[in-house]
Amino acid sequence: MLDYIWLDDKSPILEQLPSNFKSAAILLHPFVQMPLGWEHSVRKKSYEHIYPSAEEIMQNGKSVSWEEMMSYSGLNSYTELAIAMLTSINAFSEEYKRDDLAKKLHSNFKQDLYYPTEDYTSIFLLQNLLKLLGSKGAKNLYFSEPIFDTNESLQINDTPPLNIWDLFYSEFIITDENMDYAFMSMFDSFTTFLLAKDENIEHIVQSIHIEAIICNKKTMIDWYL
Repeated sequence: MLDYIWLDDKSPILEQLPSNFKSAAILLHPFVQMPLGWEHSVRKKSYEHIYPSAEEIMQNGKSVSWEEMMSYSGLNSYTELAIAMLTSINAFSEEYKRDDLAKKLHSNFKQDLYYPTEDYTSIFLLQNLLKLLGSKGAKNLYFSEPIFDTNESLQINDTPPLNIWDLFYSEFIITDENMDYAFMSMFDSFTTFLLAKDENIEHIVQSIHIEAIICNKKTMIDWYL
């Protein structure tokens, strides 16, 4: 069982990992495109905040990559897109927020398009992450979250993504029984951290077809600043 890793912004990510993990990547949660007219069909009150559930996303949603969003919005990098989103959810102090980038992003938003999943790992990523956890023969996964001190052991092949989703709190970490891989959420972010025993995580990320920032020796938790 692996406890949640409380990363800080004082030192690079790789320096804060447990010794058995040699590499890390910051996985970028996709945006969510629902069918045209979906929001209108579910809205009951004009002031109601609407965001599709994990089940609705799996049934009817399509993933939209950060690269696609950059082409729609005219933003030039993952960094600009991250800053635009974090500005718009008021995650920044006055020093770091960029209203110009947030406005640029919103002015090009399509109908029934939604921000990536915040705080929790995107349901779009879970299927591939579960396959990765079992790719070296592991049969079980371990789920741990620190707020309510919840620990669960589940069989990888018998656990669909929605069952994992139902366990989620704002902070959690999931690893396979051999601790070859782990992934963990981050509060107030649109990303998931992937950790690996292998020193070269780039080929692992490519194999699961997920956009990511590959951590080098200098990458910080606030990589976008």
